[in-house]
Amino acid sequence: MNFVLLPIMLLLIFAGCSPKVTVSPMDRAYLNDYLMRTDRDTLAIKMFDHAYYSREGSRGGRAVGGGGCGCN
Repeated sequence: MNFVLLPIMLLLIFAGCSPKVTVSPMDRAYLNDYLMRTDRDTLAIKMFDHAYYSREGSRGGRAVGGGGCGCN
């Protein structure tokens, strides 16, 4: 009984883990919209960065490592 049930359970588990995710061409227009971009408002990004770096005690660009304590 377990020899039949185990392959069926594994098949059902791994069938839900397929990496293929498709977006219909009709929905791509909504995903490519200007409002969906995270960098659309430069002032908001600068304000967020200012608040973040003020809280963390660090300065620098987004890709710069290290913090305000001097350690890298």
